[in-house]
Amino acid sequence: MARLIINEIAEKQGINRSQLQMRAGVTLSMLNRYWLNKTESVDLACLDRIASVLGVQVRDLFAVEEPQSVEKAESQ
Repeated sequence: MARLIINEIAEKQGINRSQLQMRAGVTLSMLNRYWLNKTESVDLACLDRIASVLGVQVRDLFAVEEPQSVEKAESQ
């Protein structure tokens, strides 16, 4: 499963949500969903603008997490 790490990248660069939203030209509600990783779909054009502002590739905005195995889930 993939998760967005826009907030982590932006914060490392000293860019806050409001600055990123204005520079990328995306809506605040969309950026909030991406920032908080609370979305099930993404707009690739918007991700491209966000990545451009952050100086990274679109693929860098994602962290891949391995699904939790049944054995691990049962032991917790």
